[in-house]
Amino acid sequence: MAAIEKGVYTKLAEIYDEVMSEVDYDLWADYIDALMLQHHPDPKKIMELACGTGSLALSLDELECYEIWGTDMSSQMIEKARLKNKLRMCNATFSVMDFLDITMSEKFDVVFAVFDSINYLHTTDEVLRFLSECKKLLTPQSLLIFDFTTPINSEEAISYLHNEQGITNNNFRFYRSSRYNKEEQIHVNEFQIQQLAEDGKTILKEFRETHRQKIYTLRQMHDIIAQTDYEIKAQYDGFEFDEAHDESLRITMVLQCPSIQS
Repeated sequence: MAAIEKGVYTKLAEIYDEVMSEVDYDLWADYIDALMLQHHPDPKKIMELACGTGSLALSLDELECYEIWGTDMSSQMIEKARLKNKLRMCNATFSVMDFLDITMSEKFDVVFAVFDSINYLHTTDEVLRFLSECKKLLTPQSLLIFDFTTPINSEEAISYLHNEQGITNNNFRFYRSSRYNKEEQIHVNEFQIQQLAEDGKTILKEFRETHRQKIYTLRQMHDIIAQTDYEIKAQYDGFEFDEAHDESLRITMVLQCPSIQS
């Protein structure tokens, strides 16, 4: 049976939550909450870009402190987010939007994009476009928070990502292969996804998705931000409040752009 190549986060949306089952979204929500309170006097209205199936946004919604909007360019992921929002009786709003083509006129106290979303931008120009587009959502007091993974993280991650496999509760089987090109700083994850019949053995359909990420160093990200009028308010190592450094695996940036016209 020939595998059908799908776009990023199309068929993977069916199994994304199970593939990511080890991620502690409540811990992540607590960290984002702490970041906002540390750097913004009174955050109320927040937007998550590249929200996926909405797990983080919904964990934040359960804090009952914020008006939350989540967006993602994948309509399949947003469909899942809306269903979870309804089942969990949460009050978040979800909509389809590409963060490289922001179409909203509403403003937010905090805009954030986490869990490697920026690593899907492969060039300096794309990151600059992201930073420029985000200004549409910000006021001079707003925060833009995003994280990215580093080469050290990719070199370590191969050991547990490569040849990962599993069977989901909704009759899908998946295989993941993972490789990192150190010279090009490109990390590739390839998913083979099989939709199974009720017997759990017969393959009804087979799909493939390829995810390519550009892996940035702290210096490279600094060089990009320096081309903008954003100010770096903070840069943190992992899920801590320690200063990010060259050996950090994941770095969270907190930016502000006071030059934005109110």
